[in-house]
Amino acid sequence: MFGLINLSLKKRKTKSIIILTILFFGQILTANPLAQEKPIYNSEDIFHPIIAKNGMVASQETLATQAGLQVLKEGGNAIDAAVTIGFTLAVTLPRAGNLGGGGFMLIHLAETNETIAIDYREKAPLTATKDMFLDANGEVDQQKSRFSYLAVGVPGTVAGLTMVLEKYGTISLERALQPAIELAENGFPVSQDLQDSLVFAKRRLQNNPASFEIFYKPNGENYRVGEILVQKDLANSLKLISKEGADAFYTGEIADLIAQEMAANGGLITKEDLAKYEPVIREPIKGNYRGYQIYSMPPPSSGGIHLVQMLNILEDFPIRDWGHNTAKTIHLMVETMKLAYADRSKFLGDPDFVDVPTNQLISKEYAEVLRDKIDTQWATPSQEIAPGNPYGISESNETTHYSVMDKEGNIVSNTYTLNFSYGTGLTVPGTGILLNNEMDDFSAKPGVPNAYGLIGGEFNAIEPEKRMLSSMTPTIVLKNGEPFLATGSPGGSRIITTTLQLIMNIIDHQMNIAEATNASRIHHQWEPDRLRVESSLNDDTIRLLRLMGHEIVEGNAMGSTQSIMKIDNIYHGASDPRRPNALTLGY
Repeated sequence: MFGLINLSLKKRKTKSIIILTILFFGQILTANPLAQEKPIYNSEDIFHPIIAKNGMVASQETLATQAGLQVLKEGGNAIDAAVTIGFTLAVTLPRAGNLGGGGFMLIHLAETNETIAIDYREKAPLTATKDMFLDANGEVDQQKSRFSYLAVGVPGTVAGLTMVLEKYGTISLERALQPAIELAENGFPVSQDLQDSLVFAKRRLQNNPASFEIFYKPNGENYRVGEILVQKDLANSLKLISKEGADAFYTGEIADLIAQEMAANGGLITKEDLAKYEPVIREPIKGNYRGYQIYSMPPPSSGGIHLVQMLNILEDFPIRDWGHNTAKTIHLMVETMKLAYADRSKFLGDPDFVDVPTNQLISKEYAEVLRDKIDTQWATPSQEIAPGNPYGISESNETTHYSVMDKEGNIVSNTYTLNFSYGTGLTVPGTGILLNNEMDDFSAKPGVPNAYGLIGGEFNAIEPEKRMLSSMTPTIVLKNGEPFLATGSPGGSRIITTTLQLIMNIIDHQMNIAEATNASRIHHQWEPDRLRVESSLNDDTIRLLRLMGHEIVEGNAMGSTQSIMKIDNIYHGASDPRRPNALTLGY
């Protein structure tokens, strides 16, 4: 049948008729995703969730998951476990877990039925300037913005984790840090995942003697799988934090070492920058999708606003009837993604510095305006899509995510990062602490894409003490006001769309958490105008999407969701097998 179609037809109406005909047959071909998609993995076990009765932890690294679960077993709450995991990942997942970076934590407190957002995102130093990454010709110097000491934002992780433990936890900071200290001081076996990442990062890490000394053998060889990696300096830093709290990092010995390293290498961060840093408690973004309550991260993350914005647009379409990952469903999702990411380029930034039109962006009325712009049969070129006008509405690649639920009904969804894998690749001598390169997440020059291809505007321009825009999307979903889902993912610009698809797989397509995790993913971010799909997506679906005008790039796996659901007081969890060594455990 397909061979009879003249693909050279130019007129849009003719193409639309052809596509409608094909979609009728294509719907049959692609309606059952598990039957039609090429499997990403061979094991059938990945489609069955982990099940437990009392509590659950899902993280990207086995030892961190085990450390968090032990805290739950000892009677600690979800916040206790989350803080323990955060510090442990700084040791066992050094490419993303961190002390020298920052992130976002979403917490649901069972006792007060309250959901809060903790912003411990990095900030620009006091002496940062708008044009600091532009060369003499006014062009962005990517070496400076990504790999130099100028690329480092004031870290927030230690302040954020210690604050939430003090306010909402039940265990001591000493207990929370115990696993991290032991693993750093005594070492742990190098996993295949860690070895692979260190081999990949070696060319960059070898440029910094402090980093190279930690992560490679004295003779410069790589660690083999199973060999023990010891991080004595990092253990000492963790001990100082255990004893002195966040002060050790922001005003004490660690702060001295960071400031000295910055001053010696042209960096901007001073002891004053560190001493002034404070995390912020914010109101989460809240939406409603088909009767489920969606809570996610507010600015300076763009994740929550655009997750809810896309769900609002898609809610009016019969997604379940059209089927999972059919051409028709994916087409509508892609057109929705383009509209959201176009808005991201103009309206998002640090709300402490700019007036983000949050309520308008996440309103159902604005979603209706955007929905009317979608051609349901043909891909609209990105060059024809501009940011919308939310003001017209009256009154929202190397990262790691983990989720925790406890038996009391508390939930934590946390995403934090160094930005690139191993951040700048720079370690502060004597501390074992890798430094982030989050300054690249600012708009160094409006209209010029960052490392993830994301375009930003004046709202995300560099200013002293400003938090750079992020895509991190830690999310909690309630059903009738009760805990239902905690999820999130790494993946740079793809974080928001990965989280969107996980939620839709569960709510629209009624998959279990493991099926929802393993289903093929797609991504579009407006610019560049390309639809990225995982190679496991059905070939017929790809063919149909191309006929609808989509330029498609088939690539590797996207994201690494760590998710937990609560159904009838039973916990169901799944760690994404797209990245090795992730683990979900419950008891």
